[in-house]
Amino acid sequence: MKETGDFYHTEESVKQYFELAEGIDGRELIETLKKFLPKGKSILEIGMGPGKDMDILKSDYVVTGSDFSLVFLETYAKNNPEIELLELDARDLKTSKKFDALYSNKVLHHLSKPDLKRSIERQVEILNSKGLVCHSFWKGSGSEEYSGMLFQNYQEEEIENLFSTGFDILHLEPYSEMGSSDSILLIATKKT
Repeated sequence: MKETGDFYHTEESVKQYFELAEGIDGRELIETLKKFLPKGKSILEIGMGPGKDMDILKSDYVVTGSDFSLVFLETYAKNNPEIELLELDARDLKTSKKFDALYSNKVLHHLSKPDLKRSIERQVEILNSKGLVCHSFWKGSGSEEYSGMLFQNYQEEEIENLFSTGFDILHLEPYSEMGSSDSILLIATKKT
């Protein structure tokens, strides 16, 4: 994926990411998701990284993890051989499987806006009827690059416009991760 360069594809950079992400997980996001998604449903995490959110999700859902980085997948599989893992690019999500929900925590911001639109179209296709998406984004304007990776910021209106073609918005609100209201959480259901 050109947007992430080679950053997530080496053991050294994955180790660096583990250190940067120490103490950070999507527990708050998952608690909100639980209000909309009953226990026992199938969920695909897009861009699972080190698997912290997978570990939380698997206590209530039938989880499948995915990432574009084989290093992340292989690292997680060593301690969790029972969890299904897929090597997927968030842009096209090439899988024949269908899910009740799709989840990503600060992953889709690595995509260019045209690639995000393509990803959203594909998300509609791999969701079961009335399926949900739960995605978080950095809130702001513009974009930046870090170590060859794209970080695209969004406002609520932009996210609503991007997702409203295929989804009905259930929850779209800012929340605080590293600063006051620096993030946005989207939960939406596939249109029937």
